[in-house]
Amino acid sequence: MADGTRRPLVAGNWKMNGLRRSVVEFAKIVAGSANLAGKADLMVCPPATLLTALAEAAKSSAVAIGGQDCHPESAGAFTGDIAAEMLADAGAVAVIVGHSERRTNHRETDADVRAKALAAWRASLLAIVCIGEAQVEREQGRTLDVLGRQLDGSVPDGATPANLVVAYEPVWAIGTGLTPSVRDVAQVHEFIRQRLAQRLGAAAGGIRILYGGSVKGSNARELMAAPNVDGALVGGASLKADEFLAIAGVYG
Repeated sequence: MADGTRRPLVAGNWKMNGLRRSVVEFAKIVAGSANLAGKADLMVCPPATLLTALAEAAKSSAVAIGGQDCHPESAGAFTGDIAAEMLADAGAVAVIVGHSERRTNHRETDADVRAKALAAWRASLLAIVCIGEAQVEREQGRTLDVLGRQLDGSVPDGATPANLVVAYEPVWAIGTGLTPSVRDVAQVHEFIRQRLAQRLGAAAGGIRILYGGSVKGSNARELMAAPNVDGALVGGASLKADEFLAIAGVYG
C-alpha cells in the first residue's frame, strides 16, 4: 500500500497484442479513468504500432502512454529497434525495461537493462525497471539474492522518484495464474525499498514499487494493500477495459 506520499501507479503491459481496432477498447479505459483522477496514475504500454494512436486518444485524460522497450542508442543502424527518443516523439512518457520476457527471450543482462534505463532518462522518459526471480531460484531460496543483484546492476546512479519505477514480477507468476502470498510480496517489496535506500538514501522513500504477475480484479485489493506496494504492472488483464479498471479501482 502506498504510504500517502507516493501516488499509486497501475500500468498495463499489452505485450505483443493489439490492432487498430484496439483503440475502441482503450477508449473505454480512458472513459473509466475519470473516476480515479487524483487518486492513482494509470498507464497503458501498447505495442509500438499503436503508440501514436493511443497517445492521441488519451489526450486530456488521466491515462498516460508508455513503451515496452527501447534501444540504448538514440539512432543508428539497428534494424527493428526503437530508440527512447522515438517513443517520446510518438507520445510516450515512460518505457518498460528489463521485463523478464526480454531478459529471457532476448538474453538481456542487467547491464543491458541499465543502459536502456539511461536511454529512457536521456529522452526524459520514466524508466519502469523490472526485476524478478525464476521458479527454480525461488525454490532454492535465492529470491532476495537474485533481486538484489538485478537491482544493483539494472538501476543506474541518479535514480529519483521522478525518473524511476521498480516493478517486481516473479517470473513464475507471469501469465500462469499463480501469485505469491501477500506476506511474500510484502517481504520482497520491503527488501527492495531497503536496498534502494542503501544506495539512494532518502530518495528511495519516494520511488514507487509495483507488483506484477497474474494481477486481476479478484486479487488486486489484497495485493495492493500490502506494505510498500505502490500499484501494479498488469499483463493480460490490461487488455480488457473492465478488468483493468477493476484493478485500478481499488484506489477509487
